[in-house]
Amino acid sequence: MDSAGGIGVTSRHGLRALLSLDRRPQDPRATLLLALVETDMFKVARSFLTLGLLLAGSWTSVASAQALPVSVDVSGNVAIVRIGLASNPIADLTLSFDDASGLSAASLGISAQMVNVSDPALLARLPSATQIGVPKDFPVMITVEPPALGGLAQHRITHVEVHTHALVYQAGSSLRLFKAQLGGPFRDITESVLPGSVRTRGTTPGWSQFIIVADLRPSAQVIQAKFAYLREQLNALPASERDPLASLLNLAESAVADGRYADAGTALDSFSARVSTRAGSTIPDLWRAARDTQNIAGELLAGASTLDFSIGYLRDFGI
Repeated sequence: MDSAGGIGVTSRHGLRALLSLDRRPQDPRATLLLALVETDMFKVARSFLTLGLLLAGSWTSVASAQALPVSVDVSGNVAIVRIGLASNPIADLTLSFDDASGLSAASLGISAQMVNVSDPALLARLPSATQIGVPKDFPVMITVEPPALGGLAQHRITHVEVHTHALVYQAGSSLRLFKAQLGGPFRDITESVLPGSVRTRGTTPGWSQFIIVADLRPSAQVIQAKFAYLREQLNALPASERDPLASLLNLAESAVADGRYADAGTALDSFSARVSTRAGSTIPDLWRAARDTQNIAGELLAGASTLDFSIGYLRDFGI
């Protein structure tokens, strides 16, 4: 791996070969990642993050997970989590629940830690260890693991936002929000990437580990994986519910293949509308801390949202 900083992407030819502008001259994601490696802004962000955590060395020297302080404030259906020192947090996590009960700081079970971006165990959890990596200036994993007896329950989805000044935003950014079950494989749940400095947003039907990554996979590959994931979730439904939704997915997939992105969006809107209408009646929509229910409606709504994001990215950037 290139020692000059940047993301924790490993490849046979090193980071610069992977991100070479000669290889992908129109790829704004590669431009962003090289900028992250080479600009003074990136170095300033590194200094800020290191100072804020009172670390003795650089991020690259971290050999194992290190716990970070967190503080949690809950009001109604919203939880705001500050990660790092209270006087100078390095990130904020906002959880906005569609409908929650038993919500408290204790019932959420939130923790955060720094990770080693070159850790083989971490890389093995990513869909690709050569095209996806964790930014060295934000090697932070957030875990939301509600205790089984904590009483938390939710219907449908929760909107998740991770906001940090440690990363630099650029239009066409390759930064993505990934999630995984505890210790399991990560997948993309991004529904938007916004400035300020970076705000990554997604939705989740249940609880997980979250991490921001830089993802250089072609959008077509990402979209294919997201269609496949949604079809897996549909298999949990009876045919009477599954078949109409599968038909809408087929329409969306055909539209993407033909470059009819507006038609794909329309089909996904219809998909989500049908799920929302039937959630809680014919499509289960409850997650609770006892882990004894399936929030299928939430899985479908969250999956459609992140799929729509990737289709829009392909439409806007062609990569």
